Amino acid sequence: MSDPTEQEPTEISRDNPLLAGQTASLQPQPCSFVIFGGAGDLSRRKLLAGLYNLAVDGVLPANFCVIGFARTTLDDEKYRELARESIETFSRRPIQEPYWTDFVRRLHWVSGPFNEPDAYASLRDRLEELEPNFGIPCNRIFYLSIAPSLIEVSLENLKSAGLISDPADTSRFSRIIVEKPIGQDLESAQSINATLSKVCDESQIYRIDHYLGKETVQNILAMRFANAIFEPLWNQKYIDHVQITVAEEVGVGTRGNYYEEAGALRDMVQNHILQLLCLTAMEPPWSLKDEVVRDHKQEVLNCLRPIQPHEVDDHVVRAQYGPGYVRGADVPGYRREANVAPDSSTETFIALKCYIDNWRWAGVPFYLRTGKCMAKRASEIAVTFKAVPHVLFNVDPAVALEPNVLVLRIQPDEGLSLRIASKLPGSKMQIYPVKMDFSYGSTFGSQSPEAYERLMLDVMAGDATLFMRRDAVETSWSWVMNVLDSWQSSGARWLPEYRAGTWGPVEADRLIEGDGRKWRTL
Repeated sequence: MSDPTEQEPTEISRDNPLLAGQTASLQPQPCSFVIFGGAGDLSRRKLLAGLYNLAVDGVLPANFCVIGFARTTLDDEKYRELARESIETFSRRPIQEPYWTDFVRRLHWVSGPFNEPDAYASLRDRLEELEPNFGIPCNRIFYLSIAPSLIEVSLENLKSAGLISDPADTSRFSRIIVEKPIGQDLESAQSINATLSKVCDESQIYRIDHYLGKETVQNILAMRFANAIFEPLWNQKYIDHVQITVAEEVGVGTRGNYYEEAGALRDMVQNHILQLLCLTAMEPPWSLKDEVVRDHKQEVLNCLRPIQPHEVDDHVVRAQYGPGYVRGADVPGYRREANVAPDSSTETFIALKCYIDNWRWAGVPFYLRTGKCMAKRASEIAVTFKAVPHVLFNVDPAVALEPNVLVLRIQPDEGLSLRIASKLPGSKMQIYPVKMDFSYGSTFGSQSPEAYERLMLDVMAGDATLFMRRDAVETSWSWVMNVLDSWQSSGARWLPEYRAGTWGPVEADRLIEGDGRKWRTL
Protein backbone atom coordinates (compact mmCIF):
# COMPACT_ATOMS: atom_id res chain seq x y z
CA MET A 1 0.00 0.00 0.00
CA SER A 2 1.43 3.40 -0.94
CA ASP A 3 2.22 6.02 1.68
CA PRO A 4 -0.63 8.57 1.91
CA THR A 5 1.81 11.33 2.75
CA GLU A 6 3.31 10.89 -0.69
CA GLN A 7 0.05 10.58 -2.61
CA GLU A 8 -1.75 13.62 -1.20
CA PRO A 9 0.38 16.33 -2.85
CA THR A 10 0.00 14.55 -6.22
CA GLU A 11 -3.78 14.45 -5.85
CA ILE A 12 -3.96 18.10 -4.89
CA SER A 13 -1.82 19.31 -7.78
CA ARG A 14 -3.25 17.07 -10.50
CA ASP A 15 -6.92 16.74 -9.62
CA ASN A 16 -7.78 20.16 -8.21
CA PRO A 17 -10.80 21.35 -10.26
CA LEU A 18 -9.35 24.85 -10.31
CA LEU A 19 -6.62 23.49 -12.57
CA ALA A 20 -8.97 21.74 -14.98
CA GLY A 21 -7.88 22.55 -18.51
CA GLN A 22 -4.74 24.29 -17.27
CA THR A 23 -2.39 21.31 -17.29
CA ALA A 24 -2.00 17.88 -18.80
CA SER A 25 -3.81 15.07 -16.98
CA LEU A 26 -0.51 13.35 -16.22
CA GLN A 27 -2.22 9.98 -16.34
CA PRO A 28 0.35 7.44 -17.61
CA GLN A 29 -0.92 5.43 -20.54
CA PRO A 30 -0.51 1.69 -21.15
CA CYS A 31 2.80 1.13 -22.92
CA SER A 32 5.86 -0.98 -23.58
CA PHE A 33 9.03 0.69 -22.26
CA VAL A 34 12.08 -0.35 -24.33
CA ILE A 35 15.48 0.55 -22.86
CA PHE A 36 18.29 0.66 -25.44
CA GLY A 37 21.37 -0.17 -23.41
CA GLY A 38 19.15 -1.97 -20.93
CA ALA A 39 22.08 -3.47 -19.00
CA GLY A 40 24.15 -0.27 -19.01
CA ASP A 41 25.11 2.03 -16.16
CA LEU A 42 22.23 4.51 -16.53
CA SER A 43 19.69 1.72 -16.77
CA ARG A 44 21.03 -0.01 -13.68
CA ARG A 45 21.47 3.13 -11.55
CA LYS A 46 18.41 5.15 -12.52
CA LEU A 47 15.94 3.62 -14.95
CA LEU A 48 15.22 0.18 -13.48
CA ALA A 49 15.27 1.51 -9.93
CA GLY A 50 13.04 4.41 -10.97
CA LEU A 51 10.49 2.18 -12.67
CA TYR A 52 10.39 -0.08 -9.62
CA ASN A 53 9.78 2.92 -7.33
CA LEU A 54 6.94 4.07 -9.58
CA ALA A 55 5.47 0.57 -9.27
CA VAL A 56 5.66 0.75 -5.47
CA ASP A 57 4.02 4.19 -5.56
CA GLY A 58 1.17 2.66 -7.55
CA VAL A 59 1.43 5.15 -10.43
CA LEU A 60 2.63 2.89 -13.26
CA PRO A 61 -0.11 1.96 -15.74
CA ALA A 62 -1.62 -1.45 -15.07
CA ASN A 63 -0.87 -2.48 -18.66
CA PHE A 64 2.88 -2.08 -18.80
CA CYS A 65 6.07 -4.01 -19.58
CA VAL A 66 9.80 -3.33 -19.87
CA ILE A 67 12.14 -4.70 -22.51
CA GLY A 68 15.89 -4.32 -22.20
CA PHE A 69 17.62 -4.23 -25.59
CA ALA A 70 21.37 -4.39 -26.26
CA ARG A 71 24.13 -6.56 -27.70
CA THR A 72 24.68 -8.20 -24.29
CA THR A 73 23.66 -11.86 -24.33
CA LEU A 74 20.98 -12.28 -21.67
CA ASP A 75 17.61 -13.95 -21.32
CA ASP A 76 14.59 -12.87 -19.31
CA GLU A 77 15.72 -14.59 -16.12
CA LYS A 78 19.26 -13.21 -16.26
CA TYR A 79 17.90 -9.73 -16.91
CA ARG A 80 15.58 -10.03 -13.95
CA GLU A 81 18.49 -11.03 -11.75
CA LEU A 82 20.45 -8.01 -12.97
CA ALA A 83 17.44 -5.78 -12.32
CA ARG A 84 17.00 -7.06 -8.77
CA GLU A 85 20.65 -6.52 -7.97
CA SER A 86 20.47 -3.00 -9.43
CA ILE A 87 17.34 -2.10 -7.49
CA GLU A 88 18.74 -3.47 -4.23
CA THR A 89 21.82 -1.29 -4.76
CA PHE A 90 20.42 1.96 -6.16
CA SER A 91 16.70 2.22 -5.38
CA ARG A 92 15.47 4.74 -2.81
CA ARG A 93 13.06 2.01 -1.67
CA PRO A 94 14.02 -1.52 -0.61
CA ILE A 95 12.75 -4.59 -2.42
CA GLN A 96 9.29 -5.48 -1.12
CA GLU A 97 8.28 -8.92 -2.30
CA PRO A 98 4.59 -8.28 -3.16
CA TYR A 99 5.57 -5.34 -5.38
CA TRP A 100 8.60 -7.16 -6.76
CA THR A 101 6.55 -10.21 -7.72
CA ASP A 102 4.28 -8.08 -9.88
CA PHE A 103 7.11 -5.92 -11.26
CA VAL A 104 9.52 -8.70 -12.19
CA ARG A 105 7.05 -10.49 -14.47
CA ARG A 106 7.02 -7.36 -16.62
CA LEU A 107 10.80 -7.46 -17.30
CA HIS A 108 12.03 -9.00 -20.56
CA TRP A 109 15.16 -8.99 -22.70
CA VAL A 110 16.04 -8.93 -26.40
CA SER A 111 19.66 -9.31 -27.52
CA GLY A 112 21.01 -7.70 -30.67
CA PRO A 113 23.40 -5.07 -32.06
CA PHE A 114 22.00 -1.60 -32.59
CA ASN A 115 23.30 -1.47 -36.16
CA GLU A 116 21.74 -4.71 -37.47
CA PRO A 117 18.19 -4.65 -38.92
CA ASP A 118 17.59 -8.28 -37.89
CA ALA A 119 17.86 -7.29 -34.23
CA TYR A 120 14.98 -4.85 -34.69
CA ALA A 121 12.89 -7.54 -36.36
CA SER A 122 13.45 -9.65 -33.22
CA LEU A 123 12.50 -6.69 -31.05
CA ARG A 124 9.33 -6.15 -33.06
CA ASP A 125 8.40 -9.82 -32.82
CA ARG A 126 8.92 -9.81 -29.06
CA LEU A 127 6.77 -6.70 -28.65
CA GLU A 128 4.01 -8.24 -30.73
CA GLU A 129 4.21 -11.36 -28.57
CA LEU A 130 4.17 -9.57 -25.21
CA GLU A 131 1.77 -6.70 -25.76
CA PRO A 132 -1.41 -8.81 -26.10
CA ASN A 133 -0.47 -10.64 -22.88
CA PHE A 134 -0.26 -7.34 -20.99
CA GLY A 135 -3.18 -5.65 -22.75
CA ILE A 136 -0.95 -2.98 -24.33
CA PRO A 137 -2.34 -1.34 -27.52
CA CYS A 138 0.99 -0.99 -29.42
CA ASN A 139 2.00 2.08 -27.39
CA ARG A 140 5.81 2.14 -27.27
CA ILE A 141 8.47 4.24 -25.59
CA PHE A 142 12.07 3.83 -26.73
CA TYR A 143 14.65 5.15 -24.26
CA LEU A 144 17.92 5.66 -26.19
CA SER A 145 20.45 5.27 -23.39
CA ILE A 146 23.21 4.93 -25.98
CA ALA A 147 26.11 6.92 -27.42
CA PRO A 148 25.09 9.83 -29.71
CA SER A 149 26.90 8.12 -32.59
CA LEU A 150 24.37 5.26 -32.43
CA ILE A 151 21.23 7.42 -32.47
CA GLU A 152 20.93 7.73 -36.25
CA VAL A 153 21.33 4.04 -37.06
CA SER A 154 19.02 3.05 -34.21
CA LEU A 155 16.26 5.40 -35.34
CA GLU A 156 16.54 4.33 -38.96
CA ASN A 157 16.30 0.68 -37.97
CA LEU A 158 13.32 1.38 -35.72
CA LYS A 159 11.59 3.12 -38.61
CA SER A 160 12.44 0.36 -41.11
CA ALA A 161 11.11 -2.28 -38.73
CA GLY A 162 7.78 -0.44 -38.47
CA LEU A 163 8.29 0.32 -34.79
CA ILE A 164 7.67 4.07 -35.00
CA SER A 165 4.03 4.90 -35.58
CA ASP A 166 2.56 7.82 -37.49
CA PRO A 167 1.98 10.70 -35.02
CA ALA A 168 -1.45 11.21 -36.60
CA ASP A 169 -2.50 7.68 -35.57
CA THR A 170 -4.45 8.28 -32.37
CA SER A 171 -4.91 4.57 -31.69
CA ARG A 172 -1.30 4.15 -30.59
CA PHE A 173 1.87 6.15 -29.97
CA SER A 174 5.64 5.95 -30.32
CA ARG A 175 7.84 8.18 -28.15
CA ILE A 176 11.61 8.53 -28.24
CA ILE A 177 13.64 9.59 -25.16
CA VAL A 178 17.08 10.99 -26.01
CA GLU A 179 19.74 11.44 -23.35
CA LYS A 180 22.06 14.43 -23.20
CA PRO A 181 24.45 15.52 -24.51
CA ILE A 182 22.61 16.61 -27.64
CA GLY A 183 25.78 17.33 -29.58
CA GLN A 184 29.16 18.81 -28.72
CA ASP A 185 28.51 22.13 -30.43
CA LEU A 186 25.84 23.87 -32.48
CA GLU A 187 26.67 22.03 -35.69
CA SER A 188 26.57 18.54 -34.14
CA ALA A 189 23.37 19.37 -32.23
CA GLN A 190 21.72 20.46 -35.46
CA SER A 191 22.88 17.23 -37.09
CA ILE A 192 21.39 15.05 -34.30
CA ASN A 193 18.14 17.02 -34.41
CA ALA A 194 17.98 16.68 -38.18
CA THR A 195 18.37 12.92 -37.79
CA LEU A 196 15.58 12.83 -35.23
CA SER A 197 13.29 14.90 -37.43
CA LYS A 198 13.82 12.59 -40.42
CA VAL A 199 12.36 9.67 -38.51
CA CYS A 200 10.10 11.25 -35.87
CA ASP A 201 7.79 14.18 -35.45
CA GLU A 202 8.91 16.72 -32.84
CA SER A 203 5.89 15.75 -30.74
CA GLN A 204 7.35 12.22 -30.42
CA ILE A 205 10.79 13.34 -29.18
CA TYR A 206 11.61 13.79 -25.47
CA ARG A 207 15.10 15.23 -24.89
CA ILE A 208 15.69 14.44 -21.25
CA ASP A 209 17.53 16.68 -18.77
CA HIS A 210 17.27 15.05 -15.36
CA TYR A 211 17.77 18.38 -13.56
CA LEU A 212 14.32 19.46 -14.73
CA GLY A 213 12.77 16.52 -12.88
CA LYS A 214 14.04 17.59 -9.46
CA GLU A 215 11.29 18.60 -7.07
CA THR A 216 12.60 22.09 -6.33
CA VAL A 217 13.08 22.84 -10.02
CA GLN A 218 9.43 21.95 -10.63
CA ASN A 219 8.51 24.07 -7.62
CA ILE A 220 9.95 27.23 -9.20
CA LEU A 221 6.76 27.77 -11.19
CA ALA A 222 4.55 27.10 -8.16
CA MET A 223 6.61 29.39 -5.95
CA ARG A 224 6.52 32.22 -8.49
CA PHE A 225 2.99 32.02 -9.81
CA ALA A 226 0.99 30.53 -6.92
CA ASN A 227 2.14 33.13 -4.37
CA ALA A 228 1.05 36.73 -4.83
CA ILE A 229 3.88 38.05 -2.64
CA PHE A 230 6.65 37.16 -5.13
CA GLU A 231 5.57 37.90 -8.68
CA PRO A 232 5.03 41.70 -8.23
CA LEU A 233 8.66 41.91 -7.03
CA TRP A 234 10.11 39.59 -9.67
CA ASN A 235 11.71 42.22 -11.90
CA GLN A 236 14.50 44.75 -12.31
CA LYS A 237 12.82 47.27 -10.00
CA TYR A 238 13.29 45.10 -6.93
CA ILE A 239 15.89 42.41 -7.75
CA ASP A 240 19.57 43.30 -7.59
CA HIS A 241 21.00 40.10 -9.07
CA VAL A 242 20.53 36.32 -9.32
CA GLN A 243 23.11 33.60 -8.61
CA ILE A 244 22.74 30.05 -9.91
CA THR A 245 25.25 27.58 -8.48
CA VAL A 246 25.73 23.89 -9.25
CA ALA A 247 28.65 22.64 -7.17
CA GLU A 248 29.95 19.07 -7.15
CA GLU A 249 32.27 17.49 -4.60
CA VAL A 250 33.41 14.73 -6.92
CA GLY A 251 36.09 15.00 -9.57
CA VAL A 252 35.97 13.38 -12.99
CA GLY A 253 36.69 9.92 -11.54
CA THR A 254 36.62 7.30 -14.31
CA ARG A 255 34.98 9.69 -16.79
CA GLY A 256 38.18 11.41 -17.90
CA ASN A 257 37.71 10.49 -21.56
CA TYR A 258 34.21 11.97 -21.63
CA TYR A 259 35.11 15.06 -19.65
CA GLU A 260 38.07 15.89 -21.86
CA GLU A 261 35.61 16.22 -24.74
CA ALA A 262 33.00 18.10 -22.72
CA GLY A 263 34.18 20.38 -19.93
CA ALA A 264 31.98 22.32 -17.52
CA LEU A 265 30.49 24.69 -20.10
CA ARG A 266 29.19 21.89 -22.32
CA ASP A 267 28.42 19.44 -19.51
CA MET A 268 26.47 21.73 -17.18
CA VAL A 269 25.86 25.25 -18.47
CA GLN A 270 24.49 24.59 -21.96
CA ASN A 271 21.70 22.38 -20.63
CA HIS A 272 21.12 22.22 -16.85
CA ILE A 273 21.99 25.75 -15.80
CA LEU A 274 20.43 27.57 -18.74
CA GLN A 275 17.21 25.65 -18.15
CA LEU A 276 17.23 26.72 -14.49
CA LEU A 277 17.77 30.29 -15.66
CA CYS A 278 14.78 30.00 -18.02
CA LEU A 279 12.43 28.82 -15.28
CA THR A 280 13.66 31.57 -12.98
CA ALA A 281 13.32 34.36 -15.54
CA MET A 282 10.37 33.37 -17.77
CA GLU A 283 7.19 35.42 -18.08
CA PRO A 284 3.99 34.05 -16.50
CA PRO A 285 2.55 31.43 -18.87
CA TRP A 286 -1.17 31.61 -19.59
CA SER A 287 -1.43 27.83 -19.12
CA LEU A 288 0.65 24.94 -17.74
CA LYS A 289 0.31 23.03 -21.00
CA ASP A 290 3.67 21.77 -22.16
CA GLU A 291 4.00 23.85 -25.33
CA VAL A 292 2.96 27.04 -23.53
CA VAL A 293 5.59 26.60 -20.83
CA ARG A 294 8.25 25.67 -23.37
CA ASP A 295 7.39 28.71 -25.50
CA HIS A 296 7.90 30.99 -22.53
CA LYS A 297 11.24 29.37 -21.63
CA GLN A 298 12.35 29.80 -25.22
CA GLU A 299 11.63 33.53 -25.02
CA VAL A 300 14.23 33.81 -22.25
CA LEU A 301 16.87 32.09 -24.39
CA ASN A 302 16.00 34.40 -27.28
CA CYS A 303 16.66 37.41 -25.01
CA LEU A 304 19.99 36.23 -23.60
CA ARG A 305 22.54 38.89 -24.51
CA PRO A 306 25.32 37.28 -26.58
CA ILE A 307 28.76 37.39 -24.98
CA GLN A 308 30.86 38.93 -27.72
CA PRO A 309 34.39 37.61 -28.34
CA HIS A 310 36.01 40.76 -26.92
CA GLU A 311 33.87 40.43 -23.75
CA VAL A 312 34.66 36.81 -22.92
CA ASP A 313 37.60 37.57 -20.64
CA ASP A 314 35.50 40.08 -18.67
CA HIS A 315 32.35 37.95 -18.41
CA VAL A 316 33.67 34.39 -18.15
CA VAL A 317 36.15 32.63 -15.85
CA ARG A 318 37.32 29.07 -16.40
CA ALA A 319 39.67 27.01 -14.26
CA GLN A 320 40.79 23.49 -13.32
CA TYR A 321 40.94 21.89 -9.89
CA GLY A 322 44.40 21.28 -8.54
CA PRO A 323 45.56 18.97 -5.75
CA GLY A 324 43.65 19.28 -2.50
CA TYR A 325 41.29 17.57 -0.08
CA VAL A 326 37.58 16.83 -0.27
CA ARG A 327 35.99 15.49 2.93
CA GLY A 328 39.46 14.71 4.19
CA ALA A 329 40.39 12.59 1.17
CA ASP A 330 43.41 13.45 -0.94
CA VAL A 331 42.44 14.57 -4.48
CA PRO A 332 44.91 14.81 -7.36
CA GLY A 333 44.79 17.75 -9.72
CA TYR A 334 42.66 17.39 -12.85
CA ARG A 335 45.67 16.90 -15.11
CA ARG A 336 46.75 13.97 -12.94
CA GLU A 337 43.42 12.14 -13.28
CA ALA A 338 43.15 8.95 -15.35
CA ASN A 339 42.49 9.47 -19.08
CA VAL A 340 43.18 13.20 -18.84
CA ALA A 341 45.92 14.78 -20.96
CA PRO A 342 48.79 16.16 -18.85
CA ASP A 343 48.55 19.45 -20.77
CA SER A 344 44.73 19.55 -20.86
CA SER A 345 43.01 22.92 -21.18
CA THR A 346 39.54 21.52 -20.36
CA GLU A 347 37.76 23.54 -17.70
CA THR A 348 36.36 21.86 -14.58
CA PHE A 349 35.01 25.17 -13.26
CA ILE A 350 33.25 28.02 -15.00
CA ALA A 351 31.66 31.25 -13.82
CA LEU A 352 29.75 33.58 -16.10
CA LYS A 353 27.99 36.93 -15.90
CA CYS A 354 25.08 37.27 -18.30
CA TYR A 355 22.10 39.51 -18.97
CA ILE A 356 18.57 39.01 -20.25
CA ASP A 357 17.64 41.89 -22.51
CA ASN A 358 13.91 42.25 -21.96
CA TRP A 359 11.68 44.63 -20.02
CA ARG A 360 11.53 42.50 -16.85
CA TRP A 361 15.25 41.89 -16.42
CA ALA A 362 16.97 44.87 -18.07
CA GLY A 363 20.24 45.54 -16.26
CA VAL A 364 19.96 42.66 -13.76
CA PRO A 365 23.07 40.45 -13.85
CA PHE A 366 22.73 36.67 -13.61
CA TYR A 367 25.86 35.05 -12.19
CA LEU A 368 26.25 31.36 -13.08
CA ARG A 369 28.88 29.01 -11.69
CA THR A 370 29.55 25.30 -11.65
CA GLY A 371 32.55 23.18 -10.84
CA LYS A 372 33.91 19.84 -9.76
CA CYS A 373 35.88 19.08 -6.56
CA MET A 374 34.32 22.02 -4.76
CA ALA A 375 33.78 22.48 -1.04
CA LYS A 376 30.45 20.66 -0.95
CA ARG A 377 27.73 19.24 -3.18
CA ALA A 378 25.05 21.87 -3.50
CA SER A 379 22.80 23.37 -6.15
CA GLU A 380 20.72 26.47 -5.62
CA ILE A 381 19.14 29.55 -7.16
CA ALA A 382 19.61 32.67 -5.03
CA VAL A 383 17.59 35.80 -5.78
CA THR A 384 19.05 38.86 -4.05
CA PHE A 385 16.71 41.82 -3.68
CA LYS A 386 17.80 45.43 -3.77
CA ALA A 387 18.86 47.09 -0.53
CA VAL A 388 16.49 49.33 1.38
CA PRO A 389 17.23 53.08 1.22
CA HIS A 390 20.08 54.47 3.33
CA VAL A 391 17.74 55.97 5.90
CA LEU A 392 16.16 54.77 9.12
CA PHE A 393 17.66 51.27 9.62
CA ASN A 394 20.28 51.45 6.86
CA VAL A 395 21.95 54.79 7.54
CA ASP A 396 25.59 53.77 7.99
CA PRO A 397 27.13 52.41 4.73
CA ALA A 398 29.95 50.87 6.78
CA VAL A 399 27.50 48.51 8.48
CA ALA A 400 24.90 48.19 5.75
CA LEU A 401 21.99 45.84 6.27
CA GLU A 402 22.23 42.53 4.49
CA PRO A 403 19.71 42.37 1.61
CA ASN A 404 16.76 40.02 1.47
CA VAL A 405 17.66 36.79 -0.32
CA LEU A 406 15.28 34.10 -1.55
CA VAL A 407 17.08 30.77 -2.02
CA LEU A 408 15.70 27.75 -3.83
CA ARG A 409 17.75 24.72 -2.82
CA ILE A 410 17.76 22.08 -5.55
CA GLN A 411 20.07 19.57 -3.88
CA PRO A 412 20.85 17.92 -1.59
CA ASP A 413 18.38 19.40 0.95
CA GLU A 414 15.48 20.37 -1.32
CA GLY A 415 13.53 23.38 -0.16
CA LEU A 416 13.63 27.17 -0.01
CA SER A 417 14.55 29.88 2.46
CA LEU A 418 14.01 33.63 2.75
CA ARG A 419 16.42 35.91 4.60
CA ILE A 420 14.75 38.90 6.24
CA ALA A 421 15.81 41.60 8.67
CA SER A 422 14.54 41.41 12.24
CA LYS A 423 15.08 43.32 15.47
CA LEU A 424 17.30 41.67 18.06
CA PRO A 425 15.63 41.30 21.47
CA GLY A 426 16.60 44.03 23.89
CA SER A 427 16.26 47.73 24.56
CA LYS A 428 18.36 48.85 21.60
CA MET A 429 17.15 48.94 18.00
CA GLN A 430 19.55 46.44 16.46
CA ILE A 431 18.76 44.68 13.18
CA TYR A 432 19.85 41.10 12.53
CA PRO A 433 19.30 38.87 9.48
CA VAL A 434 17.17 35.78 10.16
CA LYS A 435 16.09 32.95 7.88
CA MET A 436 12.64 31.54 7.23
CA ASP A 437 13.16 28.00 5.98
CA PHE A 438 11.12 25.31 4.27
CA SER A 439 12.42 21.78 3.67
CA TYR A 440 10.60 19.15 1.64
CA GLY A 441 11.79 16.34 3.88
CA SER A 442 10.67 17.85 7.17
CA THR A 443 7.39 19.27 5.83
CA PHE A 444 6.10 16.34 3.81
CA GLY A 445 7.83 13.62 5.83
CA SER A 446 9.02 11.58 2.89
CA GLN A 447 11.83 11.38 0.41
CA SER A 448 11.15 13.15 -2.87
CA PRO A 449 10.95 10.93 -5.94
CA GLU A 450 14.06 10.74 -8.07
CA ALA A 451 14.13 13.09 -11.06
CA TYR A 452 14.16 10.21 -13.54
CA GLU A 453 11.01 8.79 -11.97
CA ARG A 454 9.02 11.95 -12.62
CA LEU A 455 10.40 12.34 -16.12
CA MET A 456 9.69 8.75 -17.19
CA LEU A 457 6.17 9.07 -15.84
CA ASP A 458 5.68 12.28 -17.83
CA VAL A 459 6.71 10.51 -21.05
CA MET A 460 4.15 7.78 -20.35
CA ALA A 461 1.57 10.55 -19.93
CA GLY A 462 2.69 12.41 -23.06
CA ASP A 463 3.59 15.56 -21.10
CA ALA A 464 6.66 17.27 -22.59
CA THR A 465 6.75 20.28 -20.24
CA LEU A 466 10.03 19.30 -18.57
CA PHE A 467 11.81 18.23 -21.77
CA MET A 468 13.93 20.34 -24.09
CA ARG A 469 12.51 21.22 -27.47
CA ARG A 470 14.67 21.41 -30.58
CA ASP A 471 14.73 25.21 -30.67
CA ALA A 472 15.82 25.36 -27.00
CA VAL A 473 18.72 22.99 -27.61
CA GLU A 474 19.96 24.88 -30.63
CA THR A 475 19.48 28.35 -29.14
CA SER A 476 21.42 27.28 -26.03
CA TRP A 477 24.24 25.98 -28.16
CA SER A 478 24.23 29.14 -30.26
CA TRP A 479 24.65 31.24 -27.11
CA VAL A 480 27.61 29.25 -25.72
CA MET A 481 29.39 29.02 -29.09
CA ASN A 482 30.79 32.56 -28.77
CA VAL A 483 32.57 31.47 -25.60
CA LEU A 484 33.74 28.15 -27.02
CA ASP A 485 34.98 29.77 -30.24
CA SER A 486 36.80 32.47 -28.28
CA TRP A 487 38.54 29.85 -26.15
CA GLN A 488 39.48 27.89 -29.25
CA SER A 489 41.03 30.92 -30.93
CA SER A 490 42.91 31.97 -27.78
CA GLY A 491 44.98 28.79 -27.79
CA ALA A 492 45.38 28.95 -24.00
CA ARG A 493 47.43 26.01 -22.72
CA TRP A 494 47.25 26.72 -18.98
CA LEU A 495 44.18 27.62 -16.97
CA PRO A 496 43.93 29.12 -13.49
CA GLU A 497 43.77 26.47 -10.77
CA TYR A 498 41.72 26.23 -7.61
CA ARG A 499 42.51 23.88 -4.77
CA ALA A 500 40.21 20.85 -4.63
CA GLY A 501 37.76 21.25 -1.76
CA THR A 502 37.38 25.03 -2.17
CA TRP A 503 34.81 27.27 -3.86
CA GLY A 504 36.77 27.93 -7.03
CA PRO A 505 39.50 30.25 -8.25
CA VAL A 506 40.17 33.79 -7.05
CA GLU A 507 39.41 34.96 -10.59
CA ALA A 508 35.76 33.99 -10.06
CA ASP A 509 35.65 36.12 -6.91
CA ARG A 510 37.03 39.06 -8.87
CA LEU A 511 34.34 38.58 -11.54
CA ILE A 512 31.51 39.30 -9.10
CA GLU A 513 33.36 41.51 -6.62
CA GLY A 514 34.19 43.91 -9.42
CA ASP A 515 30.46 44.67 -9.49
CA GLY A 516 30.32 45.27 -5.73
CA ARG A 517 28.77 41.86 -4.99
CA LYS A 518 30.04 38.53 -3.69
CA TRP A 519 29.33 34.84 -4.13
CA ARG A 520 27.15 33.17 -1.57
CA THR A 521 28.83 30.64 0.71
CA LEU A 522 26.66 27.54 0.53
